Amino acid sequence: MPANPKYLTPAFLPRFLKITAAILGGYFVAVTFHLALAAWFNRANVLMTMAYSGFILWVALMVIAFLAKSAWKIWGIYILLTLVFCLFIYLGQTYHPTAK
Repeated sequence: MPANPKYLTPAFLPRFLKITAAILGGYFVAVTFHLALAAWFNRANVLMTMAYSGFILWVALMVIAFLAKSAWKIWGIYILLTLVFCLFIYLGQTYHPTAK
């Protein structure tokens, strides 16, 4: 049974932005989140956990990206989250340089 055309996005750009936000944006948020945790906690444990929880978080962020109304808004949120987690990585490496 084909999809109802009224629910499909007719324009190319919003569809492209949602797909890239789901794949790239979700990946960047998931990875920077786990790297921020690794900067503050035991790196080995966090990076081993990232093999599983990173994939689950990435898939959840993909679903959120496709459920969003605006592709630009979801890209903005993902970029903002990535930058915040990058700040946490920087602060963690600055104030806890010997975190193991």
